[in-house]
Amino acid sequence: MLVAGETKLGRLHEILQAVFEWEDYHLHEFQAGGRVYGAPGAEDAAEGRVVQDERRVALRRVTGRPGARFVYVYDFGDSWEHEIVVEGLVAGDARAAYPRCVAGARSGPPEDAGGPVGYADYVAAVGDPKHPAHREMLEWRGPFEAEAFSVAKINGRLRRRFGGRTKQGAQPARG
Repeated sequence: MLVAGETKLGRLHEILQAVFEWEDYHLHEFQAGGRVYGAPGAEDAAEGRVVQDERRVALRRVTGRPGARFVYVYDFGDSWEHEIVVEGLVAGDARAAYPRCVAGARSGPPEDAGGPVGYADYVAAVGDPKHPAHREMLEWRGPFEAEAFSVAKINGRLRRRFGGRTKQGAQPARG
């Protein structure tokens, strides 16, 4: 992904939701440098948990150097943990659209697939007509191709959701 360095973490969450085709049903947070970024709630303070407001923190502030790593956690029940690695910092191209997908592999797991273990079970069931849960899984989400990946489709979703162009510097990240 190419993402502007000034992108707020709250917007990065929205970008990741679009990339995975998730529906933002669940809680999430970013973890970086011993800090937690997300949508602070009263329960956080009551538990003594400090959560920085993701809407106020730019990606560049959290990851300002190549090689920086941080974690995006989505759906605390399913516990999807994505390590995001900043591969480099580049100047933005005023003619290019950001955010932009430049490479990837495999389909994103469907929302509520049950985390990594549940997703593996789901892929096995959908891919095997003799699997006892095959029909149930097809009825739940329809056909699914785990190995499918399309940069063009992801960029189409990103353009529809975020449109426009930016002159801000792009920050490639792998997650």
